[in-house]
Amino acid sequence: MDEHAGIESAASDGDASPADQNADADGDANATSDADEESRSSTIDHPLPPDQVCILLPTLEEAATIGGIVDRFRERGYENVLVVDGDSSDGTRDIAREHGARVLTQSGSGKGQAVREAVEYIDVRYVLMLDGDGTYDPADAETMLEPLSQGYEHVIGNRFANMDDDAMKRLNGVGNRMINGAFGFIHGAHYEDILSGYRAFTRDSFERLLLDSDGFTIETELAVECVRHGVETAVVPVSYRARPDESETNLHPVWDGGTIILTLYSLAKTNNPLFYFGSVGAASVVSGVTLAGYVLWRWIQYSSGHEILAVVSAAAILLGVQLLMFGVLSDMIVTLHREQRRRLEQVRLESRQERDDRQR
Repeated sequence: MDEHAGIESAASDGDASPADQNADADGDANATSDADEESRSSTIDHPLPPDQVCILLPTLEEAATIGGIVDRFRERGYENVLVVDGDSSDGTRDIAREHGARVLTQSGSGKGQAVREAVEYIDVRYVLMLDGDGTYDPADAETMLEPLSQGYEHVIGNRFANMDDDAMKRLNGVGNRMINGAFGFIHGAHYEDILSGYRAFTRDSFERLLLDSDGFTIETELAVECVRHGVETAVVPVSYRARPDESETNLHPVWDGGTIILTLYSLAKTNNPLFYFGSVGAASVVSGVTLAGYVLWRWIQYSSGHEILAVVSAAAILLGVQLLMFGVLSDMIVTLHREQRRRLEQVRLESRQERDDRQR
């Protein structure tokens, strides 16, 4: 009996069970994986401390891509990943949680509403925002964050700098360039790619912007508000890939493109009133002059007048002139307001600097 007991004890001490071997193997694998991840993160030159950056990912039906995106950011040392989801039905939220992200289900609908709501849950200074469809590269994170470390408050990733050939349809490309051109003409700033979903910004600058867009016009509104409030904005090149086949787009080019153009024009009311009122006034004057020319031609050609058209043309010309004058006055008011806001912002920054100096 003692002999058998000695053999059993020797077997227990010297040979591990299959379950123990598997547990040890899994532990070694996890330890190796964690070490590799930490090694990769340590070799990256972070322009900002990763724990001061929140990765914001607005999603809707992105189960095919969200897990890989969260993993790649965490591999780069960004543990604070927030996924704000528009109530997806494909398991997007569960996959994001499994890969280590915080998940917020938005209370409303639309990308703009999701972004505004999500920022309220962010308690760090810097935000890096991108779509969860796999078209943007997490490896560009440091490129996006670098300008923030230099004092800029908002950064736009220019997709056209490094875009895959099949990443954007020809119609979408033409529409994007038209919208960018219209933005530069109307609002006087050239951001190269105002519709880019890859953005980096300080939480403080975001809170200064007056945003009310709910849908895909949020990027356009961000660009306009940056111009309006004098937010220091940088544009950097980023990669843009084709959307994976298993991931379907939520964008409707014609409808959303038209909505964006209307948004650009409507926002000019407070950012560039001379263009907003002046364009309507100029159209009214041109219409009135055209009608007046027609009435004059009929009188010369046929010796017959057209009193109704003459009255309409005169009214159109007067309305147009009044709108032009109103546009000029509004532009003067906006210019004075911007100057006053710049002075107040300068005072605020100087006050903050003095407070920081005293705390040191």
